[in-house]
Amino acid sequence: MPAKTVLRSSRPLGGMLALLLVFVIAGGARAAVDSTVTVALKAIHGLQFDVVRFRVKPGATVRITLDNTDDMAHNLVITQPGKREEVVNAALQLGEKGPAVNYIPKSAAILWAIPVVVPEETGTLSFTAPKETGVYPYVCTFPGHGFVMYGAMYVTDGVLPPLKEDKAVPETRRTAETTAQAGHAQHAPQRFHPYQPEPPFLYRIFMPDASPAAIAVSLPHDVSYCWDAGTCRLRYAWEGGFLDQTKLWPGKGDTEAKLVGTVFFRDKTAYPIQIGADKQTPAVDFKGYQLIDRYPEFHYTVDGVDVYERIQAKGDASGLVRTFKIPKAEKTILFITEPTDGMVYQSSGGRWEAGRLKLSPAEARQFTITMTKKAD
Repeated sequence: MPAKTVLRSSRPLGGMLALLLVFVIAGGARAAVDSTVTVALKAIHGLQFDVVRFRVKPGATVRITLDNTDDMAHNLVITQPGKREEVVNAALQLGEKGPAVNYIPKSAAILWAIPVVVPEETGTLSFTAPKETGVYPYVCTFPGHGFVMYGAMYVTDGVLPPLKEDKAVPETRRTAETTAQAGHAQHAPQRFHPYQPEPPFLYRIFMPDASPAAIAVSLPHDVSYCWDAGTCRLRYAWEGGFLDQTKLWPGKGDTEAKLVGTVFFRDKTAYPIQIGADKQTPAVDFKGYQLIDRYPEFHYTVDGVDVYERIQAKGDASGLVRTFKIPKAEKTILFITEPTDGMVYQSSGGRWEAGRLKLSPAEARQFTITMTKKAD
């Protein structure tokens, strides 16, 4: 079905039209018949823009289109150099006011923006590029998206740095290999199907009691879980079915899925992993995921330390097995549990003290946590 087009405009900057400038970067920019540089972006599965960077000359006239081919709503915000994270955090602080302003906070760090574009629609933006050279981030500030869904507009007369060395783009997009891996939803259904795929498989979807960056994963043995990419944690797990997708067939980007079955685990901790000293709210940052034997392995950082987590169902369907890798741990790692969550915990290493698992840096390089439902 062809995409509907919704015209969006920004606050235009004054200035003379620049001479024709077209650089083809990752197939995202194409020549226009006039002096405008046109950059075509797509919001795609996996919390990504298909074009991760492009360049224009200082003062060039630029037109950006954002075609939302994903199943979730997205926006696009261009910021001052070095201000992406500041703007993303400001968007998170909008809370309930976010939808009314398209999750775009008032900030001097924001230069231009395309408001929220729902699935199968397109937004546009025209502006005059800054005369000052630099790296101007573009980012989706929808809650939970901005930590991984971003790219870079280079305003320069020169050449771009090698992609593998470009820290202005997500780490998972810096090589051809990881770029291919970054959009892992290519392994998952692009749309909901009238039949049930064979687990394990995943959907990126709005989920109850989670941020908008939720990922629902169906495991064998009728066990499923919700991973929250916005907060980098396992939110809950349920048994007996997967999702009721009836209300999602129209492709609405703001509709929550309905769980089928019974929730048997909810994470009730402030945050389950602590690096070194125990504190309530460590800084977390979602980096993406890759599929290992069709199971997603989530990559995130906790206080700047890389953590990898893969979740599988126990063979008897009585719980979950979580495999963690913290390859660069230099401090004691704590795994925190809550006695009222209805689970019995076992680990492959470390020692338990009052519901907390303490692991040395060596033990934390790879360990498993087995979570079994308590007997009724």
